[in-house]
Formats: sequence, C-alpha cells, structure tokens
Amino acid sequence: MTSPVVHLANSLTPNGPAVEARAVAKAYGPTPAVRDVSMTIASGEIVAVTGISGSGKSTLLHCLAGILTPDAGEVVYRGHAISALGERERSRLRRTRFGVLFQFARLVAELSAADNVALPLLLNGERRAVATRRAHDWLDRLGVGGQAPSTPGELSGGQLQRVALARALVTEPDVLFADEPTGALDSLAGEQVLRTIVGLARERDMTVVLITHDATVAAYADRDVVLHDGAVQPAAAVRP
Repeated sequence: MTSPVVHLANSLTPNGPAVEARAVAKAYGPTPAVRDVSMTIASGEIVAVTGISGSGKSTLLHCLAGILTPDAGEVVYRGHAISALGERERSRLRRTRFGVLFQFARLVAELSAADNVALPLLLNGERRAVATRRAHDWLDRLGVGGQAPSTPGELSGGQLQRVALARALVTEPDVLFADEPTGALDSLAGEQVLRTIVGLARERDMTVVLITHDATVAAYADRDVVLHDGAVQPAAAVRP
C-alpha cells in the first residue's frame, strides 16, 4: 500500500502557491487562538506574521507546519490538504519538505549539537557519515562549528538557537517556518541568522514564514501579515 506521503510527494503541484490557509480556525478549549484565517504564500516568498503577544502567531505557524490540526478550515501545501493527513504522515513531511525553527530550540538534551542537527537526516534513512558531514557543514555556516560536540546544556541561548536553525535547514527544506528566529540572539548574531535565511530563500527559491513581534526582523520579509486576536488584519504591508 502506498504511503500517503509518497503519494503526496509524487503529485505535488510545482507551480502556484507553496502554502495556503483556507478559513483556518483553532481554539484551546473555549478560547479561540486563530479565527477564520485565510492567506496564500507564494513559492519563494518570505512572509512575516506579526502581532502582539497572544495574537495567535505561533498557533497559526503550528497549523501551517502541520504540527497542529485546525478545528476548521484546511492547510494546503502545493495543492494538497496536509491537514487531512495523519500525524505520522505530517511528521514525515516536516522531516522532508518543511523545516521548523521553534521559539525555544527544543533540542534533544542527551545528544551533541552535531547529532541534533543530523537527526532529521538519520530519521529519513541517510547514512550516518553523510548526515554527520552535512550537520558539521551547517554548524560551520552558522558560526557554531566549535560547539559540535557540546550538549544543549553546555550552550548559550544564542548558540542553542543557531544549532536549532542548522537542524531546520539541514534537509534543505522547501518551506522554512521560523518562530521568533532571533529571540535569543544579540543584534549582530540576529542579523547573521536573518541574512542566512534570506540568502538561502533567494538562492534556492525557499519559502519562509517568519513569526515575529520585532519590526527589525519583519523588515527582512517581502510582506507582512498582521494578526490581532487571532484574525488577519485588512491592512497588511507589502514591501516594494
């Protein structure tokens, strides 16, 4: 029997939008977090989702990345509704076509930085030598190659975030979802990370969804989508 993810990979629509939210809603108990959100993100576009704390930004990202299933509406990736997939299939999608950078790194405490970065490749069946080499390459690129043998408990907040970014990028994803990607970084390191993300997006036609409350981070995007109380505000800024 063909896996739903294999079927999905074989029948994706290469042209048209990369990701779409169609009337997506998500609540936690009686409290709505995302309310009837519809948005379309073009292939290769960098979109910043902005808003004050509690506006629903992270919940929307989790729905778009297939981490959460919407209560209503659907999320579509290259023409296919991923919200209809089971958790196992959505998890595999996040290891192959999506990269996710969480606000709090979420590294595996018992593994070294290099092993954390290599993990998605190993779970996808890549040979350890290849996975390890690619992990070291990404750690070097993000300026934390010297921390490759260190465990998360031995790293600073900024180092943790850059290792987490390396893990999100090591599979060379089609779409990168980044939740407050510079939250733990100083201004110089934050600029380095953002320039890396933007450079990769332009170089590889990678689609990027940035969740941020920081106007400096949002300025790197092509377009802003503003959330308030879980709903998209009509006046979204479009960058020239």
